[in-house]
Amino acid sequence: MVRTGPTNEHVQALVLALRKESSTVKNALWDRVADDLEKATRQRREVNLSRLARYTKPNETVVVPGKVLGAGQLSHALVVAALGFSGNARLQIEKASGKALSIADLVKQNPKGANVRIIG
Repeated sequence: MVRTGPTNEHVQALVLALRKESSTVKNALWDRVADDLEKATRQRREVNLSRLARYTKPNETVVVPGKVLGAGQLSHALVVAALGFSGNARLQIEKASGKALSIADLVKQNPKGANVRIIG
């Protein structure tokens, strides 16, 4: 069976934008995120807040090429960019003085991907 990639037009546009930004700034980070987003929906990453709290430092910027779920507690501020957030996850990130962004917004703010980690 031939792999077709994502069928959601928003994800397709995001993948193309990430590939373009990756070639423009010569940074493999956005190319890697695009690779992860091209996987089947059932293979995309789902990350709980407890994992973010455990593996990140305060005021760090992370990308989740999938969905952030609200299980666990977040005790420090983070900038989290993801394809999607559960309602509880978004509230807890903002409650901890952090930011919940879309991946496209993070690319606009930080095109070079400086000090950004992939979690998941």
